Amino acid sequence: MPTRRFEATDDGALDALYADVAEKNLQPLWELSGLLTPTPTVRAVPYRWRGKDLRDLGERAGELVPVGRGGDRRVLSLSNPGLGGAPYATSTLWGAVQYLGAGETAPAHRHTPAALRFVLEGEGVWTQVDDDPLHMAAGDLILTPSWTWHEHHNPGATPMTWFDALDLPLVEALDAVFFEPGAGRTAEPATPGRSLSEPSTPGRSLSERHFGGGPGLLPGGATTPAPAHSPLLRYRWTDTDRALNGQLHDSASGAARCGHAHVRFADPTNGRDVMPTMRCEMHRYLPGHTAPEERRTGSALIAVFHGTGAVVLDGVRYDVAPGDLIAVPSWTSQRVVADQRLDLFAVSDAPVLEALALHRTEQIPATTDVL
Repeated sequence: MPTRRFEATDDGALDALYADVAEKNLQPLWELSGLLTPTPTVRAVPYRWRGKDLRDLGERAGELVPVGRGGDRRVLSLSNPGLGGAPYATSTLWGAVQYLGAGETAPAHRHTPAALRFVLEGEGVWTQVDDDPLHMAAGDLILTPSWTWHEHHNPGATPMTWFDALDLPLVEALDAVFFEPGAGRTAEPATPGRSLSEPSTPGRSLSERHFGGGPGLLPGGATTPAPAHSPLLRYRWTDTDRALNGQLHDSASGAARCGHAHVRFADPTNGRDVMPTMRCEMHRYLPGHTAPEERRTGSALIAVFHGTGAVVLDGVRYDVAPGDLIAVPSWTSQRVVADQRLDLFAVSDAPVLEALALHRTEQIPATTDVL
């Protein structure tokens, strides 16, 4: 935060000026320091939450805390140590793990902060978004865009935990948070004659049937205005996995062409990011590959899906394993090293930085290896 430098002087007129300025809730710029800095001043710090801890604590919460005890959700939010106790993973992103036990339902609500779910393991839960039921399985990305009704159902016998990300801190900073509970709103059966207690949803959701047909295949004759978010609400792991393998391996021989594959989840109608405030990406690193070190403005959260390796943030090595969640604050140097094949899901605020022409990336020359 900027600080004031001025103190009482021997000049009575100047002291009186400063007193009158303060009384009118004004501050003289010439007496402020720290307002404009050579590089970003970032309060959030790089941090890793271990997947084992998140799973264990989620299971304990599932035994002790009912879903309806508060906020309609059983969620453990990531609290960055640099943010003074706020329940935020970075200054712009909320990150959390959500636990839903067998037979439980998290009731419907909606809010202006946009949300997404990335399933780290298991399947069987389904999320209903504005009356469209979306089956959730490991590796799937599920969108619940701003101001859409959404609820979660687990009709099976196995609990599930998944990763949540929201743009809540950003929307809060803009004074634009609105929330509305479902107030008795009840999901309709997934298909005629099917009970909500049954463990399956349609093979393809409505959004998938319209917009998930494949590259370049969109429904014709659409006349409704396009939403600000992607109309495709479920991105299946089978499609993501195929795209990553296609980048990595020669189609004829199957031999690896490179050590890193990278895909961005996009709105199939225009190629833009899935949300106007959040970018979602998937990275795959082959064993032994080391990614170049770089830093960029804007913050990100990384979820480790498969494999082991290390993420080096500002020179500090964090060994990672499936289920780990990692906060990467703005202008933090980042480097990735894969021991096994390493699959990383990343969500960032990059669309906001790009829209404001504030996105900046810097490659860091190789130095002494800290690994």
